[in-house]
Amino acid sequence: MGVSGCGKSAVGAEIAKNSGGRLIEGDAFHPQANIDKMSAGHPLNDDDRAGWLTRLGEEVAKALSNGEKPILTCSSLKLIYRDRLRAAVPGLGFVFLELTKELATERCSHRPGHFMPASLVDSQFATLEAPYGEDRTLVVDATKSIETIGAEAATWWQASQTESATALTGS
Repeated sequence: MGVSGCGKSAVGAEIAKNSGGRLIEGDAFHPQANIDKMSAGHPLNDDDRAGWLTRLGEEVAKALSNGEKPILTCSSLKLIYRDRLRAAVPGLGFVFLELTKELATERCSHRPGHFMPASLVDSQFATLEAPYGEDRTLVVDATKSIETIGAEAATWWQASQTESATALTGS
């Protein structure tokens, strides 16, 4: 989880590769209206995200019921968003990829073709309620290598949980 540009997709793919898990890319579940809104430079609000978060929770729960190891990428910027996912998937864990606004903006400006423009990074930081102290949440420095973050997340997850899903919370 984290703001746009923090590395959710890359870290999620690394964790899925190393764990044999199934990557569920949260951005792929945005309705077209959300994509159009962000592409036009307008941030999403709670109402925009509500259906998307419900759909993500359903997808993770379905994957678990099918015996899969789901790895979800999702921004989950607010506590209410994380709690919505936790309600759908009890025991859900979060890896918070923390970085500065400046680095997030720089990274987003180098993603040609992505619907989330760098101009929206400020709004993501304004919305962000960092999950410090939340249960089943690991805070990681997003400037570390993808491999290092993946290894830290795997070690943490193995130590903290035996049966559930890991969420890296897209936009």
